[in-house]
Amino acid sequence: MAQFTSLALLVGFFSVALVSCASPVRSGHESATRRPNVVLVMADDLGLGDIAPTNPDCRIATPDLDRLAAEGLTFLDAHSSSAVCTPTRYGLLTGRYNWRSRLARGVLNGQSEHLIPADRPTLGHLMRDAGYSTAMIGKWHLGWDWTRTEDGAIDFTAPVQNGPDINGFDRYFAHAASLDMPPYVWVDTGRITAVPDREEGVTSDEDRYGWYRKGPVGADFEIERVLPRLFDEATSYVEERGAQDGSEPFFLYLALPAPHTPIVPIEPFAGRSGLNPYADFVQQVDHHMGELLSALDSAGFAEDTIVIFTSDNGCSPQANFPLLREAGHDPSAGFRGHKADLYEGGHRVPLLVKWPGRIAGGRTTTSIACLTDIYATLSDVVGQGREAVGGEDSHSWLPLFEGEPSNSRATLISHSVNGQFAFRRGRWKLLFAHGSGGWSAPREKAAKEQGLPPLQLYDLVEDPAETKNVAADNPELVDELLRDLDSEVRRGRSTSGAEVSNDREVVFLPDGVASRSR
Repeated sequence: MAQFTSLALLVGFFSVALVSCASPVRSGHESATRRPNVVLVMADDLGLGDIAPTNPDCRIATPDLDRLAAEGLTFLDAHSSSAVCTPTRYGLLTGRYNWRSRLARGVLNGQSEHLIPADRPTLGHLMRDAGYSTAMIGKWHLGWDWTRTEDGAIDFTAPVQNGPDINGFDRYFAHAASLDMPPYVWVDTGRITAVPDREEGVTSDEDRYGWYRKGPVGADFEIERVLPRLFDEATSYVEERGAQDGSEPFFLYLALPAPHTPIVPIEPFAGRSGLNPYADFVQQVDHHMGELLSALDSAGFAEDTIVIFTSDNGCSPQANFPLLREAGHDPSAGFRGHKADLYEGGHRVPLLVKWPGRIAGGRTTTSIACLTDIYATLSDVVGQGREAVGGEDSHSWLPLFEGEPSNSRATLISHSVNGQFAFRRGRWKLLFAHGSGGWSAPREKAAKEQGLPPLQLYDLVEDPAETKNVAADNPELVDELLRDLDSEVRRGRSTSGAEVSNDREVVFLPDGVASRSR
């Protein structure tokens, strides 16, 4: 039997704080000093502008996420560490910038080997070491090791090695990568639940929104049912924990495959938004989030559970930007660019945090935040000490949750699909690229052909849409930011502590730009 069942255009600094003392239980569970459960939900390609809490002009109805924001804290200047899937997930789980790993650019695919070694501290390890039951459900996209036949093909009858279980999760129910990347099978804590019985795929010519690459499909795997299936698994996990005595808190990492392609909203959501299938899919995500929150309530966990909801990067062009724009909807909420880019639309993401009794509802913050910060935040929540390795680029939000004006994060390093860098300090953001660093115009090749400069400096207070490059007018500031970035790269960390090593040699300067780091 399977182990699981079925814009705000505000810029500035503000920090949120989690309290390390225990949350009182109002649910009827026995312990009055029980540490809070944690449910971390990451959407896939959901833009900052796709929910009303982070975009007053949002045209997509998301009542359940609106309710989550009304009961918690909304970050208006939150960022993924990368503008694409795999590297952001690395940063989220390790509290370490993704570009310090061996993955210098791009993403993994459905057949890639595991990226996070077993000895690298992760959120799973952190929470399990603190006495939590840990579970991962959904899109992994960090590689695992398939058993291979003599000719190199995947042996779907054999166990999967080096999955989320080596990264601190007691159990997992997941698919390998993005839902448009084969193979399409479920893996339940190392065991493939059903071998493929067919090959399927849909081209973009056949379905503008619902395409996915051709590959083997497990007998129990239905593309259109993946999103509801994952929420069913998460709900069942919550119910299972609720049926126990409540003495052991739990950490659930739920990684959604939506609203990434294939964009496949089911009834009754298909057509509901009145905009397009992407907006319908966002509404379906919202509905399922409401179901999960209700499950927490029914299981008696609502008052002693931290719920974090976010996205791995900005919205993808697959959402059909021109059509949405005609309807008055902007997934980037007025910021420049989108998924894959160094511009704000690539990595500024929705982030909502609810913690009853600890965070006053309905608050917003313009403090800069990065998803790597969840590591230090939860470390403080559960009272785990800081180590030299683990959370090297993580700054706790504990002060912010209590209403402090700032925390220890003063800078942010962003990374694009092409492996290019941007460095943020306060209002200033320096891009180490001629163009977007990603998919929006101008792409790097075209930008070079146009003779655009290799460095871009923007004042995000005066110019949040990044329209005026002021690098040429501020050479001393450019040099200062360059030196600061070089220091954070070389030290192996952007937090205080002893220097540690990166996993590879990291180069961030564009061709033709000389180092001024010493």
